[in-house]
Amino acid sequence: MSAVITAIFQEYGEADRVRVDLVRDGFPTDRVDLTAECEPGRAALAPAGSSHEMLVRHFCTLFRADRERAYVERVADRIEHGGAAVTIHPRGPLETVRGLEILRSAHPLEVAEHDLSSQTFEHAAAAHARPWIRSFWVETDHPVDCIYCRLFEGHGPA
Repeated sequence: MSAVITAIFQEYGEADRVRVDLVRDGFPTDRVDLTAECEPGRAALAPAGSSHEMLVRHFCTLFRADRERAYVERVADRIEHGGAAVTIHPRGPLETVRGLEILRSAHPLEVAEHDLSSQTFEHAAAAHARPWIRSFWVETDHPVDCIYCRLFEGHGPA
């Protein structure tokens, strides 16, 4: 799992909205991370003596190349000053494209991509404009209350 996309946001609220958008679009929750001072997520698992060191260690596991070290420092600094980062672990080109679209549409300060050519070809993101989760989301404007009826609408007995 080396392919990652990370976007840095000015504040936590922006990043949290993007995380929700990604999950609504079909990304599994274990493939979308939010890292902020108030919610360090997986970064809290990195053994470190300070918050900055914890963040640097965490993002160094995602961005391992020497040329990416400056980015790692920028992410850690931004998070320490009230920002937040959303990281996606995409699986295949569909998730990569959808993830980048969703991240960029939120106007992050910066987006970094790492090793996107090393991905397995599984799919969780929607291949179309309407997210798959809508099949399970109860909408109040829909007259049918049964999920089975919604999934197979128009295919009932004659």
